[in-house]
Amino acid sequence: MEIPAPARDRIAEVQRWADPRYAAESPPHVTIIGSSGAGPMPLDTPVERIRELVEPITRDTPPVTVTLERPHRFMQTEIVVLPLDPHGPLRTLHERIRSSGLPFERPRFPFSPHVTLSYYPRMTKEMERRLMAVRVEGPVILGRVRFWKTVEGRGSDLVLELGLVGGADGR
Repeated sequence: MEIPAPARDRIAEVQRWADPRYAAESPPHVTIIGSSGAGPMPLDTPVERIRELVEPITRDTPPVTVTLERPHRFMQTEIVVLPLDPHGPLRTLHERIRSSGLPFERPRFPFSPHVTLSYYPRMTKEMERRLMAVRVEGPVILGRVRFWKTVEGRGSDLVLELGLVGGADGR
């Protein structure tokens, strides 16, 4: 999910010093599908099929307000993330997309929505100290779902973007 400014700018700043490779490959985002609770989609999944199955979900889902929690290492790795509450509207959106009929590979991890700060580097004590001190203040309103075609080591290409518009017409 797209992270709006000013949170996006703060996260991008941290990613650039902590993990320039990851920062260059992937803009700041909240992961709710892929490595979290539903595995990645096969790379040959047609964009039209994704739109057909997910657009009805985004049409009746209002924007989601979240708080980015304190950083931690992601489940026995050196990956550092800002976790989000896995309950409520994010869980509902995740479950609806996961059960939409789209094909997903086996997930690597249980559902744990997060923002990745550092993915590739080996952690030094100083880097870990700096990353664990990162805070992104205030609520963040997530209003867009983005689907990316990601090939590790070669970056990500945006293939589809849908707005969360539920509630705009009184629903």
